[in-house]
Amino acid sequence: MAHLLRGKQAGIHNDLSAGLGPDIFALDHIINFGISSQVSQIVYDPVQSLLAVGTNESKFGPGQIYVFGQKRVQVVLPLPHRGSVKILQFCGEKLLCLDSRNDLSIFSLEAKKLVNAHSPPAKITALHSDPTLDYALLGTQTGDILAYDLDRENLAPFKIANLWREHFPRSRLTSIVTLSFHPRDIGTLLIGYSAGAVVYSFKQNKAIKFFNYVLGKGAPGGDSDPGSIFTERSPPLTQAVWHPTGTFILTGHEDSSIVIWDAKDGRVVQARTLQDTNVDKPGPGTFSPGAGPGTFALKSPLFRIAWCANEDPDDTGILISGGSPSNLPTKGLTFFELGRTPVYSTSSWQVLTDHFENPKRQRILPTPPNTEVIDFCLIPRSSPHFAGAQDPIAIIALLASGELITLSFPSGMPISPTNQLHLSMTLVHPFINHISLAPVERTRWLGLTEKRQKGPLFLTGGAEAVYPLKRYENRNVVQTAHADGTIRLWDAGHADEIENSALLQLDVGRAIGRPEGLDVTQMSFAGAAAELSIGLRTGEVVVFRWGVNKHPGQEFPPGTNAEHTLTDIADRTEGALKEGLLPFTLLNEANGPVTALKHSDVGFVAAGFEGGSLAIIDLRGPAIIYSAKVTDFIKPDKRGSFRRSSTQATPKPAWPTSVEFSVMSVEGDDYSSILLHVGTNLGHLATFKLLPEASGKYSVSFVGASSLDDRIISICPIHAETGRPAYASQSAVSGLRNGTKVNGVLLAVTGSGARIFKPATNKGAHKTWDEFLCDSAAVVRYTELGHALLGLYGDGCARAYSIPALKEIGSVKVGHILDVRRFSEAIITGTGDIFGWKGPAELALINVFGTGVELNETRDTLINPELVIPARPTISNLQWISGTQYVSPSDLDLLIGGPDRPPSKRMLAQARADEEQHRREARPGATATSSAAAPAGEGWGAWATRTLNERTEKLNLVGDSMNNLEANSAGWADDVSKFVNKQKRGLVTGALKSKFGF
Repeated sequence: MAHLLRGKQAGIHNDLSAGLGPDIFALDHIINFGISSQVSQIVYDPVQSLLAVGTNESKFGPGQIYVFGQKRVQVVLPLPHRGSVKILQFCGEKLLCLDSRNDLSIFSLEAKKLVNAHSPPAKITALHSDPTLDYALLGTQTGDILAYDLDRENLAPFKIANLWREHFPRSRLTSIVTLSFHPRDIGTLLIGYSAGAVVYSFKQNKAIKFFNYVLGKGAPGGDSDPGSIFTERSPPLTQAVWHPTGTFILTGHEDSSIVIWDAKDGRVVQARTLQDTNVDKPGPGTFSPGAGPGTFALKSPLFRIAWCANEDPDDTGILISGGSPSNLPTKGLTFFELGRTPVYSTSSWQVLTDHFENPKRQRILPTPPNTEVIDFCLIPRSSPHFAGAQDPIAIIALLASGELITLSFPSGMPISPTNQLHLSMTLVHPFINHISLAPVERTRWLGLTEKRQKGPLFLTGGAEAVYPLKRYENRNVVQTAHADGTIRLWDAGHADEIENSALLQLDVGRAIGRPEGLDVTQMSFAGAAAELSIGLRTGEVVVFRWGVNKHPGQEFPPGTNAEHTLTDIADRTEGALKEGLLPFTLLNEANGPVTALKHSDVGFVAAGFEGGSLAIIDLRGPAIIYSAKVTDFIKPDKRGSFRRSSTQATPKPAWPTSVEFSVMSVEGDDYSSILLHVGTNLGHLATFKLLPEASGKYSVSFVGASSLDDRIISICPIHAETGRPAYASQSAVSGLRNGTKVNGVLLAVTGSGARIFKPATNKGAHKTWDEFLCDSAAVVRYTELGHALLGLYGDGCARAYSIPALKEIGSVKVGHILDVRRFSEAIITGTGDIFGWKGPAELALINVFGTGVELNETRDTLINPELVIPARPTISNLQWISGTQYVSPSDLDLLIGGPDRPPSKRMLAQARADEEQHRREARPGATATSSAAAPAGEGWGAWATRTLNERTEKLNLVGDSMNNLEANSAGWADDVSKFVNKQKRGLVTGALKSKFGF
């Protein structure tokens, strides 16, 4: 009965939802975009070209790990328990994570799952591993170092006691801050305690050097605190890093001191801050003035220090985040470009001191104002060694707000993350202010590929999973507006293959001619015309149009933006953009923020402003063809009240909240035309008619208005016979020339109800929501069975109502995926897809006409097994001849695990590869022969055991039970020392013999 009654009132004679029932509603969680919580860690693997991002636990989501590769490759690894990611490291094909619960989690990147989680017996404060080792070293709060066997998945018997406490028994600050293997000798370990640094030798099983930073009386140090300058003090250590060749050691301290040490004799080469040098010697120091007279500003702590190197490890520089006065508005990264390191054996002490006191160049890598870099990740070209700091090409910096910025290295020029980083990372690069979505025809979207200058890709790992290809569905093209004025457009898909996965980028700041005030409030994309309109909080409407840059590589200074008229901004194109969405025209209405915006496919743009005005632009000129106040065409309500008031009530301000173009006939007309429907915050819905004139221009005339009960959130024009959309498409407008008549109706939705009526003033049929308010709504279609009105409601449900009866068909719970508080920002597409916010920096795409499919974030492939880890750098021949005892990673495996430990999986894999090589060489016709061929009939297991035993014998470890690791290490070191001395004698005697002619 409701169908017959409301259908007659609305002018719809068919039940447009006849084939729909509650059984068709099931939720599919298609995909998530973005980062669920605040970013805490970023690490990069140059071998596999993967990037891992760890997050903190928050009310928006648990801590988890994202692993990103090329294009849309993404795998999400949840932690075994709720917690925050504190330390994250790549180690070969594994990913190591230490969380806030003190759990060490080992993930397999090949299997894309957790393989083991271990709870160490002490509080872990430092984690260090090497891709050539099967062990990870764990530094504890008590100062001990444990070794975790990654292959056997348990703690190894090896342990290093608190070396600092043994040497300084009265010291209280003995927790471990950092661990680092020597860049060229894995047998030497740099241990950073809270009180100082220690160099430990695995060969000798003892500490060989201590580095204790003591400031004498009168030495300013790093903080320059007048109250402490005349007392002796030892600032706690926060950083400890090697010079890329291991010649020097750098320590950073809480007072912002940066101390360079001679790694051999333990002397201070230079102690400095970002501004001052020789701060360990008595002197006045530099004070940063504070906010008031007689005060000084404290310096930010040294968050991170990296000693970088070019391809030549002797050509170095030091990159520092932190250490600047806290009252500076801009705190960028500091880079000391040192150049080539003086030859240690031939340089005087003064030359070494001057090298660090007067770098070749000191530059500030700029960051956004009022932000601070608290961590960064270097992107090396190829090598995973040298602490990931050899020949870096870029820096991904983490700001205190949780946002990311990417800079080139060493120039510090900003790098756009568009098509450089994964799509999800662009949502925090920087944060998003506004989102929108527009359906775009597939072939049209495939043709929208911009041509832009960009640097080399550094995220090229992994492979995408295979998805079905949907060729006949419109693409869900998302527009995201970011805090820096960047707009990005990308295809969200339908759980199918993304044929055009590239992102489009626009620079709003350049288009409007200023770098600030770039808060976007509205966006509208016309896919058929390849045009985009953007509305700002400052009152401008900017229009972009697809085209070719006539002046590539050139940028011109922007002119002024005149008010209440259109400004040509075609010359404000980015120089790096050759083809793409280019600035076209700008309207500065100067009447408050843009509150409603619609860019049609047929060349018209309608914009509403909070000040209450409406502007219609014809892009054929371009020209403003209509501009008026809302109060000019809508009369204020005159509602009676029983309550008497002594003062006359002022009319409530009205402004447009929703605008839509359609092609249909208004009541009383026997022809169809282009219509514009404008809904306001007070529930008024006005209709305008756009008609061509003889001159070729279009005129706009007000047709009438209807009054609803609440703020209008959605206007849906539909065909009365079929229920299909009656938008102003290019095909619909071209049909007007042939006299095509469209019998259409409007379905207008407010927060408290909906109305279906014939425009412009027909009362139509009305429906009031029972319990919960509606935040977002649209007309959707389920295959060929029918159409329905789908809305998001305050109880966290998506409900569908029939047309025209407006009777509930079914509902599905979506509040557990989408943020109910941001339902008003969610977008519902005509196919039942819902695109909305899941968290502050995370978006989700779901579908209500699904089959109950849950989200699977581990389908992509991460590891390419053909990519091998390069050999670790070794000591030079001169160092070896001079007596340096070298330990290989295999030797260290034996030292830590002992000779009784069976070969690890990595060692067995290497044995299989070697056996295969022997087998190929043994084939008839093989040209190469092995110098150590395996006995006939020997398998790979026997071969691995034999080679391990041979190596043990060569290292003089046969018969050692490793119960006393100290005695064993000392004996092994004596043997190596004897061997080196023998080689020295042989070298000298050989030289003498050759000199005398023997």
